[in-house]
Amino acid sequence: MNATAKTVLVLCTGNACRSQMAEVLLNHDLAGRVRALSAGTRPQPRVAEGAIAALAEAGLPTAGLHPKAVETLLDQPFDLVVSVCDNAREQCPIFPRPLPRLHLPFHDPHGEPLDAFIAVRDQIRARLVPAVAKALGLTITPPSE
Repeated sequence: MNATAKTVLVLCTGNACRSQMAEVLLNHDLAGRVRALSAGTRPQPRVAEGAIAALAEAGLPTAGLHPKAVETLLDQPFDLVVSVCDNAREQCPIFPRPLPRLHLPFHDPHGEPLDAFIAVRDQIRARLVPAVAKALGLTITPPSE
């Protein structure tokens, strides 16, 4: 990991789908420049199977993904906090120091077919990754697929 990498926290309510996919995509597409973590305001017991399948379908790593409570990460030195659902934005905790924030909500595909998870994954890649790069002053190179 690059010592100058920026640390990003991606928040949603359950930390079981959108924020998990965003964490993986940011760590992949901005590798070496961003260290992304995700958490939830009310974490679910496990990551949604559809989120895991959508990431795996794109050849992205899923090992070790698990929901985390945002309270367990409050002492981390984040450079940016990103909320991906309106509920997490409203319940965003107070951090020990002021932090830049970005809010980009995405549809919650829970209970929907895999195609819905893939669509959300692709929207996160198309909208969130460039927005985070811009917010952090990073140039972005298109992912090679």
